[in-house]
Amino acid sequence: MKIIMCPLVVILASYLFPNVNYSALSQPIVVGLVLALAGTMMEYLFLREGTLWMNTGMDFVASSVIVYFMTLFFIGARVTVLGAILTGLLLAITEHFTHVYLIQSGKTRKIPT
Repeated sequence: MKIIMCPLVVILASYLFPNVNYSALSQPIVVGLVLALAGTMMEYLFLREGTLWMNTGMDFVASSVIVYFMTLFFIGARVTVLGAILTGLLLAITEHFTHVYLIQSGKTRKIPT
């Protein structure tokens, strides 16, 4: 689900926010895929019952930083700090609902080895 949602949210942010501009459709897709990978790793490492808001906050910070710095590698793309923060906020909102689902369904429980 994350592999589809993250690129879609970054594409949506590029249409919603005037300070998020990509010169090609592939650019926000690549950023979204990197965000999906980073988010999945963070969920696996840190998400468990009692850490919902901490993980949502970490997603916001990580997403904002990744969006801002990854855009620097694309020719013709431009994202301001405010644009990265707004995109990170949009991503954190969608991730919050994913985290709630994962915690409530018990999919975050770690099996002791």
